[in-house]
Amino acid sequence: MSRPPPDVATDDCLRSYNYLFSPDILRDKVAFITGGGSGIGFRIAEIFMRHGCQTVIASRNQQRVSDAAKKLIAATGQQCLALSLDVRDPQTITVAVDKALKTCGKIDILINGAAGNFLCAASNISFNAYKTVIDIDTIGTFNVSKVMFEKYLRDHGGVIINITATLDYRGQVLQVHAGTAKAAVDAMTRHLAVEWGHHNIRVNSLAPGPISGTEGMRRLGGQKTNWDRNILRSPLQRLGNKTEIAHAALYLASPLASFVTGTVLVVDGGSWLTSANDSMKLLGIETYPSKL
Repeated sequence: MSRPPPDVATDDCLRSYNYLFSPDILRDKVAFITGGGSGIGFRIAEIFMRHGCQTVIASRNQQRVSDAAKKLIAATGQQCLALSLDVRDPQTITVAVDKALKTCGKIDILINGAAGNFLCAASNISFNAYKTVIDIDTIGTFNVSKVMFEKYLRDHGGVIINITATLDYRGQVLQVHAGTAKAAVDAMTRHLAVEWGHHNIRVNSLAPGPISGTEGMRRLGGQKTNWDRNILRSPLQRLGNKTEIAHAALYLASPLASFVTGTVLVVDGGSWLTSANDSMKLLGIETYPSKL
Protein backbone atom coordinates (compact mmCIF):
# COMPACT_ATOMS: atom_id res chain seq x y z
CA MET A 1 0.00 0.00 0.00
CA SER A 2 1.45 3.38 -1.00
CA ARG A 3 2.21 5.88 1.74
CA PRO A 4 0.55 9.30 1.65
CA PRO A 5 2.71 12.33 0.92
CA PRO A 6 3.74 14.48 3.91
CA ASP A 7 1.32 17.12 5.14
CA VAL A 8 0.81 19.43 8.11
CA ALA A 9 -2.43 19.75 10.01
CA THR A 10 -2.34 23.54 10.27
CA ASP A 11 -2.78 26.16 7.55
CA ASP A 12 0.96 26.37 7.00
CA CYS A 13 3.19 25.37 4.12
CA LEU A 14 4.82 21.97 3.92
CA ARG A 15 8.17 21.57 5.64
CA SER A 16 9.48 19.62 2.65
CA TYR A 17 8.13 18.60 -0.72
CA ASN A 18 8.92 15.68 -3.03
CA TYR A 19 8.00 16.32 -6.66
CA LEU A 20 5.91 13.58 -8.26
CA PHE A 21 4.95 15.79 -11.22
CA SER A 22 7.37 17.84 -13.32
CA PRO A 23 8.30 20.91 -11.22
CA ASP A 24 7.37 23.26 -14.07
CA ILE A 25 4.15 21.58 -15.16
CA LEU A 26 2.21 24.80 -14.46
CA ARG A 27 4.97 27.22 -15.41
CA ASP A 28 3.65 30.70 -16.30
CA LYS A 29 0.06 29.76 -15.42
CA VAL A 30 -2.17 31.82 -13.14
CA ALA A 31 -4.77 30.22 -10.86
CA PHE A 32 -7.67 32.01 -9.14
CA ILE A 33 -8.69 30.09 -5.99
CA THR A 34 -11.76 30.93 -3.91
CA GLY A 35 -11.45 29.69 -0.35
CA GLY A 36 -7.68 29.75 -0.86
CA GLY A 37 -6.82 31.15 2.55
CA SER A 38 -7.17 27.90 4.47
CA GLY A 39 -7.61 24.15 4.31
CA ILE A 40 -7.68 22.39 0.97
CA GLY A 41 -7.68 25.66 -0.97
CA PHE A 42 -4.50 26.80 0.78
CA ARG A 43 -2.72 23.54 0.00
CA ILE A 44 -3.86 23.63 -3.64
CA ALA A 45 -2.40 27.14 -3.91
CA GLU A 46 0.88 25.96 -2.41
CA ILE A 47 1.23 22.90 -4.63
CA PHE A 48 0.34 24.89 -7.74
CA MET A 49 2.91 27.54 -6.82
CA ARG A 50 5.57 24.90 -6.22
CA HIS A 51 4.93 23.83 -9.83
CA GLY A 52 5.51 27.27 -11.33
CA CYS A 53 2.02 28.78 -11.05
CA GLN A 54 1.14 32.25 -9.81
CA THR A 55 -1.99 32.34 -7.69
CA VAL A 56 -4.78 34.64 -6.63
CA ILE A 57 -6.41 33.53 -3.38
CA ALA A 58 -9.76 35.07 -2.47
CA SER A 59 -12.26 34.89 0.36
CA ARG A 60 -14.48 37.15 2.44
CA ASN A 61 -11.77 37.44 5.11
CA GLN A 62 -9.08 39.75 3.73
CA GLN A 63 -6.81 39.27 6.73
CA ARG A 64 -6.90 35.49 6.36
CA VAL A 65 -5.92 35.50 2.69
CA SER A 66 -3.30 38.22 3.26
CA ASP A 67 -1.64 36.13 5.98
CA ALA A 68 -1.87 33.03 3.79
CA ALA A 69 -0.32 34.83 0.81
CA LYS A 70 2.71 35.82 2.88
CA LYS A 71 3.27 32.19 3.87
CA LEU A 72 2.85 30.96 0.30
CA ILE A 73 5.22 33.52 -1.19
CA ALA A 74 7.88 32.79 1.45
CA ALA A 75 7.69 29.03 0.86
CA THR A 76 7.56 29.00 -2.93
CA GLY A 77 8.98 32.27 -4.26
CA GLN A 78 5.99 32.64 -6.56
CA GLN A 79 3.59 35.57 -6.76
CA CYS A 80 0.38 35.32 -4.73
CA LEU A 81 -2.27 38.04 -4.75
CA ALA A 82 -4.73 38.14 -1.83
CA LEU A 83 -8.19 39.54 -2.59
CA SER A 84 -11.49 39.92 -0.77
CA LEU A 85 -14.80 38.87 -2.33
CA ASP A 86 -18.14 37.34 -1.49
CA VAL A 87 -19.06 34.59 -3.94
CA ARG A 88 -22.73 35.43 -3.35
CA ASP A 89 -22.20 38.97 -4.68
CA PRO A 90 -21.34 39.20 -8.40
CA GLN A 91 -20.20 42.82 -7.99
CA THR A 92 -17.45 41.90 -5.51
CA ILE A 93 -16.42 39.02 -7.78
CA THR A 94 -16.16 41.34 -10.76
CA VAL A 95 -14.00 43.80 -8.82
CA ALA A 96 -11.70 40.98 -7.64
CA VAL A 97 -11.35 39.43 -11.09
CA ASP A 98 -10.58 42.84 -12.61
CA LYS A 99 -7.85 43.38 -10.00
CA ALA A 100 -6.44 39.91 -10.68
CA LEU A 101 -6.34 40.48 -14.42
CA LYS A 102 -4.75 43.91 -13.99
CA THR A 103 -2.03 42.46 -11.76
CA CYS A 104 -1.42 39.07 -13.38
CA GLY A 105 -2.50 39.72 -16.96
CA LYS A 106 -4.47 36.50 -17.28
CA ILE A 107 -6.24 33.69 -15.41
CA ASP A 108 -5.75 30.16 -16.72
CA ILE A 109 -7.25 28.12 -13.90
CA LEU A 110 -10.26 28.68 -11.65
CA ILE A 111 -10.67 26.65 -8.45
CA ASN A 112 -14.13 27.07 -6.91
CA GLY A 113 -13.38 26.15 -3.32
CA ALA A 114 -15.53 28.50 -1.25
CA ALA A 115 -18.05 26.56 0.82
CA GLY A 116 -20.12 26.60 3.99
CA ASN A 117 -21.22 23.65 6.10
CA PHE A 118 -22.34 22.50 9.53
CA LEU A 119 -24.15 19.52 11.01
CA CYS A 120 -27.91 19.86 11.27
CA ALA A 121 -30.90 17.59 10.88
CA ALA A 122 -33.22 18.48 8.02
CA SER A 123 -36.10 18.87 10.46
CA ASN A 124 -34.15 21.44 12.50
CA ILE A 125 -32.38 23.50 9.86
CA SER A 126 -33.79 26.99 9.34
CA PHE A 127 -34.90 28.15 5.93
CA ASN A 128 -32.22 30.83 5.98
CA ALA A 129 -29.43 28.43 6.96
CA TYR A 130 -30.34 26.06 4.13
CA LYS A 131 -30.46 28.95 1.66
CA THR A 132 -27.10 30.28 2.86
CA VAL A 133 -25.30 27.03 2.04
CA ILE A 134 -26.94 26.86 -1.39
CA ASP A 135 -26.02 30.50 -1.98
CA ILE A 136 -22.35 29.97 -1.13
CA ASP A 137 -21.71 26.52 -2.58
CA THR A 138 -23.97 26.36 -5.62
CA ILE A 139 -24.85 29.89 -6.63
CA GLY A 140 -21.41 31.11 -5.59
CA THR A 141 -19.74 28.56 -7.85
CA PHE A 142 -21.89 29.68 -10.77
CA ASN A 143 -21.33 33.37 -10.03
CA VAL A 144 -17.55 33.09 -10.04
CA SER A 145 -17.51 30.81 -13.08
CA LYS A 146 -19.76 33.14 -15.09
CA VAL A 147 -17.78 36.27 -14.24
CA MET A 148 -14.54 34.49 -15.09
CA PHE A 149 -16.02 33.23 -18.35
CA GLU A 150 -17.14 36.69 -19.39
CA LYS A 151 -13.97 38.46 -18.26
CA TYR A 152 -11.37 36.08 -19.64
CA LEU A 153 -12.02 32.38 -20.25
CA ARG A 154 -14.48 32.79 -23.15
CA ASP A 155 -11.78 34.30 -25.34
CA HIS A 156 -8.73 32.47 -24.02
CA GLY A 157 -9.85 29.04 -22.77
CA GLY A 158 -8.82 27.53 -19.47
CA VAL A 159 -9.67 25.10 -16.70
CA ILE A 160 -12.38 25.20 -14.03
CA ILE A 161 -12.24 22.81 -11.06
CA ASN A 162 -15.21 22.72 -8.67
CA ILE A 163 -14.52 21.29 -5.22
CA THR A 164 -17.55 19.18 -4.28
CA ALA A 165 -18.15 16.15 -2.01
CA THR A 166 -19.54 12.61 -1.86
CA LEU A 167 -22.31 13.47 0.62
CA ASP A 168 -25.15 13.00 -1.84
CA TYR A 169 -24.08 9.62 -3.19
CA ARG A 170 -25.98 7.66 -0.51
CA GLY A 171 -27.85 10.31 1.42
CA GLN A 172 -26.00 11.48 4.52
CA VAL A 173 -27.87 12.48 7.67
CA LEU A 174 -27.30 16.00 9.03
CA GLN A 175 -26.07 17.10 5.61
CA VAL A 176 -29.14 17.73 3.42
CA HIS A 177 -28.02 21.33 2.83
CA ALA A 178 -24.42 20.59 1.81
CA GLY A 179 -25.27 17.38 -0.04
CA THR A 180 -27.92 19.14 -2.12
CA ALA A 181 -25.56 22.05 -2.85
CA LYS A 182 -22.67 19.84 -3.95
CA ALA A 183 -24.89 17.58 -6.06
CA ALA A 184 -26.07 20.68 -7.89
CA VAL A 185 -22.48 21.76 -8.48
CA ASP A 186 -21.65 18.36 -9.98
CA ALA A 187 -24.60 18.81 -12.35
CA MET A 188 -23.39 22.32 -13.14
CA THR A 189 -19.97 20.90 -13.95
CA ARG A 190 -21.47 18.67 -16.64
CA HIS A 191 -23.62 21.43 -18.12
CA LEU A 192 -20.78 23.94 -18.28
CA ALA A 193 -18.40 21.35 -19.72
CA VAL A 194 -20.86 20.82 -22.58
CA GLU A 195 -21.68 24.49 -23.16
CA TRP A 196 -18.17 25.87 -22.83
CA GLY A 197 -16.11 23.07 -24.34
CA HIS A 198 -15.95 24.77 -27.75
CA HIS A 199 -14.30 27.73 -26.02
CA ASN A 200 -11.47 25.35 -25.04
CA ILE A 201 -12.61 25.37 -21.42
CA ARG A 202 -12.43 22.16 -19.42
CA VAL A 203 -14.74 21.90 -16.39
CA ASN A 204 -14.43 19.13 -13.79
CA SER A 205 -15.44 18.43 -10.20
CA LEU A 206 -13.08 17.16 -7.51
CA ALA A 207 -14.82 15.38 -4.63
CA PRO A 208 -12.66 14.83 -1.54
CA GLY A 209 -13.54 12.35 1.15
CA PRO A 210 -12.62 12.73 4.84
CA ILE A 211 -9.41 14.80 4.84
CA SER A 212 -7.23 15.41 7.88
CA GLY A 213 -6.19 18.89 8.93
CA THR A 214 -9.28 20.60 7.53
CA GLU A 215 -11.99 22.71 9.12
CA GLY A 216 -14.49 20.20 7.76
CA MET A 217 -13.00 17.36 9.77
CA ARG A 218 -12.72 19.50 12.89
CA ARG A 219 -16.34 20.65 12.67
CA LEU A 220 -18.04 17.68 11.05
CA GLY A 221 -15.95 14.68 12.02
CA GLY A 222 -17.91 13.82 15.13
CA GLN A 223 -16.61 11.37 17.71
CA LYS A 224 -13.04 10.21 17.02
CA THR A 225 -13.97 6.62 17.88
CA ASN A 226 -16.65 6.65 15.18
CA TRP A 227 -14.16 7.93 12.60
CA ASP A 228 -11.56 5.35 13.65
CA ARG A 229 -14.18 2.65 13.11
CA ASN A 230 -15.17 4.00 9.70
CA ILE A 231 -11.55 4.45 8.64
CA LEU A 232 -10.80 0.80 9.35
CA ARG A 233 -13.80 -0.18 7.19
CA SER A 234 -12.63 1.89 4.21
CA PRO A 235 -10.52 0.27 1.47
CA LEU A 236 -7.33 2.24 2.24
CA GLN A 237 -8.05 2.30 5.99
CA ARG A 238 -6.93 5.89 6.61
CA LEU A 239 -7.91 9.52 6.18
CA GLY A 240 -6.64 11.41 3.18
CA ASN A 241 -4.61 14.57 3.51
CA LYS A 242 -4.68 18.00 1.88
CA THR A 243 -1.60 17.33 -0.25
CA GLU A 244 -3.32 14.35 -1.86
CA ILE A 245 -6.30 16.54 -2.81
CA ALA A 246 -3.94 19.21 -4.14
CA HIS A 247 -2.18 16.59 -6.28
CA ALA A 248 -5.55 15.57 -7.75
CA ALA A 249 -6.30 19.22 -8.53
CA LEU A 250 -2.83 19.57 -10.05
CA TYR A 251 -3.58 16.65 -12.38
CA LEU A 252 -6.93 18.12 -13.47
CA ALA A 253 -5.37 21.55 -14.06
CA SER A 254 -2.37 20.24 -15.96
CA PRO A 255 -1.85 19.16 -19.58
CA LEU A 256 -1.99 15.54 -18.34
CA ALA A 257 -5.79 15.96 -18.17
CA SER A 258 -6.08 17.70 -21.56
CA PHE A 259 -8.94 15.42 -22.69
CA VAL A 260 -10.76 15.24 -19.34
CA THR A 261 -13.89 17.35 -18.93
CA GLY A 262 -17.38 17.05 -17.47
CA THR A 263 -16.40 14.44 -14.92
CA VAL A 264 -16.19 14.07 -11.14
CA LEU A 265 -12.89 12.84 -9.74
CA VAL A 266 -13.58 11.24 -6.35
CA VAL A 267 -10.54 11.28 -4.07
CA ASP A 268 -11.66 9.56 -0.89
CA GLY A 269 -9.73 6.28 -0.63
CA GLY A 270 -12.93 4.47 -1.56
CA SER A 271 -14.55 5.45 1.74
CA TRP A 272 -17.97 6.31 0.36
CA LEU A 273 -18.26 2.75 -0.93
CA THR A 274 -17.77 1.07 2.43
CA SER A 275 -18.14 3.52 5.33
CA ALA A 276 -21.10 2.90 7.60
CA ASN A 277 -24.02 5.29 7.18
CA ASP A 278 -25.37 4.81 10.70
CA SER A 279 -28.19 7.27 10.23
CA MET A 280 -30.21 6.36 13.31
CA LYS A 281 -27.17 6.56 15.60
CA LEU A 282 -26.15 9.90 14.15
CA LEU A 283 -29.67 11.19 14.69
CA GLY A 284 -29.69 9.89 18.24
CA ILE A 285 -32.53 7.44 17.56
CA GLU A 286 -32.38 4.02 19.18
CA THR A 287 -33.45 1.12 16.96
CA TYR A 288 -34.59 -2.28 18.17
CA PRO A 289 -35.42 -5.53 16.39
CA SER A 290 -39.10 -5.80 15.57
CA LYS A 291 -41.08 -8.45 17.40
CA LEU A 292 -42.77 -10.83 15.00
